[in-house]
Amino acid sequence: MELSKRLRAVADMVSLGYRLADIGTDHAYIPIWLAGQGRIREAVAVDVNPGPLERAKQHIREAGLEEQISTRISDGFSALAPGEADSAVIAGMGGPLMIRILREGAGTVQSLKECILQPQSEIEQVRAFLLEEGFSFIREDMVEEDGKYYPMMSVRPPSAAAAGGPAAQSRPVWTDAELRYGKLLLEGRHPVLREYLEKELRIKKDIIRNLEKNGSDRACRRAAELKKECKCAEKGLIYYALQ
Repeated sequence: MELSKRLRAVADMVSLGYRLADIGTDHAYIPIWLAGQGRIREAVAVDVNPGPLERAKQHIREAGLEEQISTRISDGFSALAPGEADSAVIAGMGGPLMIRILREGAGTVQSLKECILQPQSEIEQVRAFLLEEGFSFIREDMVEEDGKYYPMMSVRPPSAAAAGGPAAQSRPVWTDAELRYGKLLLEGRHPVLREYLEKELRIKKDIIRNLEKNGSDRACRRAAELKKECKCAEKGLIYYALQ
């Protein structure tokens, strides 16, 4: 089985030898690929919808991996007990849904060694939530596929003992640019992020020029919003100028 560039990058973040929970598994491509490569011991592929889970079961049978990968109907972590998995993948869903799943499954999440997250929207909001809840960022990555850019992250959940414990003052504070684009991506001067930032600036500056020609109040307000976004992108590009 060949994974898409996005899914392969997500799968590559899963630590060798871990037991995996694939949350919102859809076709179960990630656990099938990882088990087929001998990179995970076992996996639970879960989905809230019966249709995708049936497809996942079929793909698992076709791959001959029924002994290593089980399937389960579950809304997020609701059908998983603490200690059943070492790693959880949550990929390809909106940021608000991802936050809800992590919040509602906190008891199980705190028993994990890592979470691999690839939100499709509101990524800044997801990063802010993770920092507030005491997650530690281990690694961030970003890939481009078919003209779209996909950031992803590996984070370490707070232990049950640490959750809600020593206080927010000990938790890291990221700048607006770091929340929007990823502190680890910026500090590592990730080449795909640079490509994304430069592209965003070009597109937004072109839109601003057209909006300013329009001259309406609505166009001016939108131009002002885009100028703020451009300033944030320019702050991100400063990291690359420091090489």
